[in-house]
Amino acid sequence: MTHIYAFGSLCRGDVTRTSDVDLLAIVDGYDERFEPEMFSIYSYSRLREIWAEGNPFAWHLSLESKLLHASDETDFINALGRPNAYDKCRQDCEKFADLICQAEESLAGGNASIVFDLSAIFLGIRNFATCFSLAILQRPDFSRHSALKLGPKQLEIAPDAYATLEAARILCTRGTGECLTTERVDLTKGEIPRIRAWTKRLLEEIDEREAGI
Repeated sequence: MTHIYAFGSLCRGDVTRTSDVDLLAIVDGYDERFEPEMFSIYSYSRLREIWAEGNPFAWHLSLESKLLHASDETDFINALGRPNAYDKCRQDCEKFADLICQAEESLAGGNASIVFDLSAIFLGIRNFATCFSLAILQRPDFSRHSALKLGPKQLEIAPDAYATLEAARILCTRGTGECLTTERVDLTKGEIPRIRAWTKRLLEEIDEREAGI
């Protein structure tokens, strides 16, 4: 049995020239037709597990996926219904905040892989914002610009710095894209304290919510 879905920007309708085409293949066991470089590959049992966990990726698929092919002519994801409530926001957001701090330390230590470190910061920001939007705002945003779509709680940094972080992510994952000049890198490094302050502020809000304050 096989099911194939599209998800992400293609299904949201916010495709740009730098967008990926995100594809999910659900299979039982190994299937040589699907390359991990092109598909997110999951078993049926693992998808049921992340649905039960309330995993953000389960919510992403539930809200923003489109069936492309079903060997048995059923919509497996639709049949799963809504995932359980997401209850690991504090744990996940702290993990992504730590990722940002580790990348900052690597940059300060003169790590030669500047693009990798900036890419890690972008990944941390995006996933932090997605988890926060899902659990706290209950308006989940799975886009690359999720941190800029949190209303009054959005990340406030120089637009050129955010664009540099996004460009670094594309360079790191695809090996193509615009070059990062020294000036852009230095500008972005200067904005990292504001990024850390943002994560700290939102972590405090998560704590207050969980404490019922």
